Amino acid sequence: MAGFLSRIFEKVKSWIHWSWTYLWAVWFILVVFVVYILRGPLKLTENLSYATMFLNTLTPKFYVALTGTSSLISGLILIFEWWYFKKYGTSFIEQVSLNHISPLLGGTDGQQNDNNNTNTNSNNTTNTTQNQQTQQSMPECKVWRNPLNLFRGSEYQRYNWARGKEPLTYYDMNLSAQDHQTFFTCESDAGKQEFEIMQRAWRERNPQSRIKAAKDALEKNPECCTAIILLAEEDTSSIADAEKMFKQAYKTAEISYRKSQQTQHQNLQHEATYRRDTNVIVYIKRRLAMCARKLGRTREAIKMMRELMKEFPTLNLFNIHENLIDALLEVQAYADVQALLAKYDDISLPKSAAICYTAALLKARAVADKFSPDTASKRGLSTAEMTAVEAIHRAVEFNPHCPKYLLEMKSLILPPEHILKRGDSEAIAYAFFHLPHWKKVDGALNLLHCTWEGTFRMIPYPLEKGHLFYPYPTCTESADRELLPAYHEVSVYPKKELPFFILFTAGLCSFTALLALLTHQYPEPMGMVAKTVIGWLYMPISYVLEKLEAILPSNLLHQLSRI
Repeated sequence: MAGFLSRIFEKVKSWIHWSWTYLWAVWFILVVFVVYILRGPLKLTENLSYATMFLNTLTPKFYVALTGTSSLISGLILIFEWWYFKKYGTSFIEQVSLNHISPLLGGTDGQQNDNNNTNTNSNNTTNTTQNQQTQQSMPECKVWRNPLNLFRGSEYQRYNWARGKEPLTYYDMNLSAQDHQTFFTCESDAGKQEFEIMQRAWRERNPQSRIKAAKDALEKNPECCTAIILLAEEDTSSIADAEKMFKQAYKTAEISYRKSQQTQHQNLQHEATYRRDTNVIVYIKRRLAMCARKLGRTREAIKMMRELMKEFPTLNLFNIHENLIDALLEVQAYADVQALLAKYDDISLPKSAAICYTAALLKARAVADKFSPDTASKRGLSTAEMTAVEAIHRAVEFNPHCPKYLLEMKSLILPPEHILKRGDSEAIAYAFFHLPHWKKVDGALNLLHCTWEGTFRMIPYPLEKGHLFYPYPTCTESADRELLPAYHEVSVYPKKELPFFILFTAGLCSFTALLALLTHQYPEPMGMVAKTVIGWLYMPISYVLEKLEAILPSNLLHQLSRI
């Protein structure tokens, strides 16, 4: 019985929705007709004359108060709408209309009748399966470790001392702490005091507490590599000092790595220790190569990075190839960079701004020095120029934030320790290190300046459909706000247009405020204007009413009763 009543209720509800969707105009005309027929019993004419007399007796002060109140209310709505849009990226009125009012008026939110019939259920199942497949094919907003991250003590901390601004967010540092615990700890460390101290040290939020814990661990065991790593990262004031400490850590790490390499197959604990020691030695050697790169010994850094990639070919945890690309571009070894891109710019491997924009730079290098926009517009693009422009469009589609930093249209900040691919954080990290490489290629930035905005004509709806990559993820803005410091204005793509209701309330507030001001300053002329406008608006209505009076008698009910 309950199921029968619920089905009847759903059917009645669906009829009402259908009627509102298709017959609202007929309903409206019918209501107007009924009101007009009943105008005699309802005394609409007398009430309208009374209302007219009441409005004529109102003073200008009333209109000033009315327009002023309207301006105040619309201004408050405008302020709330703007705050809601800045915080959530959408209009509150629009969201309420779509989510709550639209379903009541026949929308498609909740009334798709889960129990209507078998065909509906099968269609819903098919749509759900398609949506799940689409969600699985879409990439998630995964946060990656920045392969070119700076040193906390000798770079980030020095910036903090000089500018008084904290370059890293707590969220970013917390991710680094989780990375360090993953890289430098394992189950076999249980019971060893120095490693237990270091596990607490990685979780410490205060830098001084981390440094103190690392020193305590060294007191327990002077050969604790992870403690030396922490001190090299955070307790040094220059790159040279950090390099000395990393060299000290490397000697100890190499001995531990050789020992664990020999015993890795004995049991699971030895295998976990070997993985941990591998991460430690790769991390240290990579940081030593970065120190050499920063101290001007670029070829030495290239040699160390190549050795790492040769010795650990399957370890892509630290993305060492991006460090190598930066070092090779520094010495202008473009052929070696091209060979490296041929290996890593593969469809099966994850892309990055470094790979896409480096590929564009190499193609732009062949034509940039002779490129002229005026000449290209007259004769058209050559094959080589077209290839370079397509490479730039590909790079801009992957990360649309980079060009503004490369063209110095937006100021750079220190890159974070973690980046979001295709986001503003990745663009900052790329431009911070690769802007000098673009400047070394004569005309490359000019070619980028002339062509990068053409990408957006190819992808008019980047959130729905991409050209060479997946649609641009919608979660980048919120993730970048967590990764980047508050004093940086996060780049947003695509640019959000102001919702209609914000523009409407802004216009309404301005218009009513202007009416209030004019009515207060010039009460009599504004009263005459208002009466004139109302008279013009009432003229067509009065004309239609006169014609209806000639056709239909005013006492239609009395005539019907006589019949």
